[in-house]
Amino acid sequence: MGGQRGVAVLGATGSIGVSTLDVVNRYPERFRVVALSAHTRWRALLKQCLIYRPRYAVFPGPEAGELQRLLRAANCSTEVLGEPQGLEAVARDAEVDVVVAAIVGAAGLPPAMAAARAGKTILLANKEALVMAGPVFMEAVARHGATLLPVDSEHSAVFQVLPPGFSGNLQAAGIRRILLTASGGPFRTLSATELSQATPRQACAHPTWNMGPKISVDSATLMNKGLEVIEARWLFNAHAEQIQVVVHPQSVVHSLVEYADGSVLAQLGHPDMRTPIAYALGYPERIEAGVPMLDLFRVGPLQFEPPDMARFPCLGLAYQALEREGSAPAVLNAANEVAVAAFLEERISFPAIPAVIRHALDSQPWRSLSSLDDVLEADRDARETAKAWIRGRYR
Repeated sequence: MGGQRGVAVLGATGSIGVSTLDVVNRYPERFRVVALSAHTRWRALLKQCLIYRPRYAVFPGPEAGELQRLLRAANCSTEVLGEPQGLEAVARDAEVDVVVAAIVGAAGLPPAMAAARAGKTILLANKEALVMAGPVFMEAVARHGATLLPVDSEHSAVFQVLPPGFSGNLQAAGIRRILLTASGGPFRTLSATELSQATPRQACAHPTWNMGPKISVDSATLMNKGLEVIEARWLFNAHAEQIQVVVHPQSVVHSLVEYADGSVLAQLGHPDMRTPIAYALGYPERIEAGVPMLDLFRVGPLQFEPPDMARFPCLGLAYQALEREGSAPAVLNAANEVAVAAFLEERISFPAIPAVIRHALDSQPWRSLSSLDDVLEADRDARETAKAWIRGRYR
């Protein structure tokens, strides 16, 4: 890899962003931080700017002025930009070679799309770019010569065990199935009665991964895995029936690929996001990530079991949305975001999350997607439908 590559970390104060900066910090000769963004944690963003001295910081809140003042007072030349235009601007900036798309939720879609249209190398940790806008996003990647590298541990694992030069044709590559592992989340062993009494705090106490509240709740409902199934469809050009979810509580096997000759290849490692981040940053090289080596003698037994879609219906809803395609995955994602926010605010129960999503999928008309505007319109309509249903039933 010749010279420094300019990096923009969108969602820099979240768990993916912090892990990315930890890896980048190990290779000052390879990487230079050009831009950082945050949504609410401006003080954390300030600290990062004082360490990495990026050209841009993107922050949408009223504290943006105070952030700029403190940076100037510290003799830091970082320029503070607003959102959403600021996010899209840094994603397109000529100094940026690599865009780490780590903003959670639909807000991460426009800058990821801007990076694709600018032909950047995109390290995709934002699920919504492919869940909401799979055909539109992949068309932009292909048309503008962007490079798309998955950062989700499961998709990175699949990517790592695909045959060299994989062209997007599973059958030609001798692949029968993609097996996405799921930890099962904190509620894997709970009964339906216990699930009805689950609290946001319990849902956010993930047994193996350290994640933000929204993704933690998605893991608890198995929606996180449903979204990953939809992502895998676009990343690897797979049909729904070629993607299977396997519950694996230890989170040591990150995913597997089953070949026609009976071979099953897997990628193993500690549950640490720095591994897939380092793989994507260094690709096609492998670089040190600061992650300890896996000691197989201390791992202990590994369990694998099928997901229980009766207790966790969100996964089945995701498969249904994938089979419908068009606007259905965008509706699924939007309704899920609204429902998870309501659950975190203790306005609805845990079992109400799939009920909200099911209502939105049943209520919203199916549309084809040909542009980003189509995607955002489906997203807006689904959010309003989900919010109205919650207001009507859960006062």
